[in-house]
Amino acid sequence: MAGNKLRLALGALMLMAVSGLAAAQDSDIASQSVDAMNKLFGVHPGFRANHAKGVVATGTFKPTQQAAELSKATLFKGGGIPATVRFSDATGVPNVPDGSGEANPHGLAIKFHLPDGGETDMVTNSLKFFPVSTAAEFRDLLLALTESPPNAPKPTKFEQFLASHPTAPRAFATPKTPASFADEEYYGINAFVFVNNKGERQAVRYVVTPEKIVHLDAAEAAKKAPNFLVDELAARLAQGPVTFRLKAQLASPGEPTNDPSHTWRDDDKIVELGTLTIDKVAPDSVEAQKKLLFLPGALTEGIEPSDDPMIDARDQAYAISFSRRNP
Repeated sequence: MAGNKLRLALGALMLMAVSGLAAAQDSDIASQSVDAMNKLFGVHPGFRANHAKGVVATGTFKPTQQAAELSKATLFKGGGIPATVRFSDATGVPNVPDGSGEANPHGLAIKFHLPDGGETDMVTNSLKFFPVSTAAEFRDLLLALTESPPNAPKPTKFEQFLASHPTAPRAFATPKTPASFADEEYYGINAFVFVNNKGERQAVRYVVTPEKIVHLDAAEAAKKAPNFLVDELAARLAQGPVTFRLKAQLASPGEPTNDPSHTWRDDDKIVELGTLTIDKVAPDSVEAQKKLLFLPGALTEGIEPSDDPMIDARDQAYAISFSRRNP
C-alpha cells in the first residue's frame, strides 16, 4: 500500500521535475519525464500526461495593500483581476476516482487576466515540498518507478531510490484527500522574487489557504463516489462563491531558493496577498481545460523567477505535454 501511494502521489510531480543544466539537456530530461509518465499512466489523447482529471472554474482576485508594497506587479495594484482556475487530481488517468490514494496530491492552477491583456500564472498543489532537489534525481526516480512493477524482486528499484533519497518519502506523505477541492491548502513549491517600486527584492513561496481545511481518512475517502470532488465543487458554487486567501511566505536571509525539496522555516513571515473568489464552473469544463496551458514561468513585471532551475524546466515539460495532447 505504501509503495502504491508513493507511486501515485508521484503523479502530482509530473512537470515540476526537470532542472537546468544546458537548454538542450533540459529538453531531453523534460521529454524523458513526460515519456515516463505516459508509460506509468498510459497515453490518453486530449488529456494531460499528469493531472489529467480536473475541473475549470472562474472568479476574481482582489489584492491587499501589503501585496502592493511587496511587488509592483499590476496583479497587486487594486481592483478585481479576473481569474481562470483549474482544480485537479494527480496521475495521467482521466477517470481516476477522486477519493483514491492515486488522486493525491491535488492541484490548483490559477491564470490571472491582467488589465493590459497579459496573463500571469500560479501553479500549486497539496504537496508541501518537492521530493528531490534536481531534475536528474527526478528522472532517476521516474526510471526506478517504471522498473518496479508489482512482481519486481525486493527491494525494488523504486524502494532503493527512496531509501537513498529521504526527502522523497517525506514529501509523498504530506498530501491527503480533501473533503472538497475548496477545503484544501495548496503550496507553490518553487521560489519567486517580488520586486517593488523601490527596487527592493524579496524571495517568496506561495500558499493558497481555504476558509477551512477538511481532510478525509483513507477509508472514508475510498467510499466516496468516483467524481465526488468534481461534483461537490459544482454543487457548492451553485449555492454561493468559494474563497481562498493567497499568501506569500517570505524567505529569511540565507534560506535557499534554488532547492524545492528544502523546506523554509516555520517562523518565516507570511504576508496576505489577496482574496481569490471563485463563483462558477466553466460551462464545458472538459473542453475548456484542453485549451488551457498553465506555466509557472508565465510572469509579469514585478514578479521574477528565483535561481530555482526547475521553473524554466517545468515550462519546457508543460509545453511538451501540451503539444502531445493538442497535436
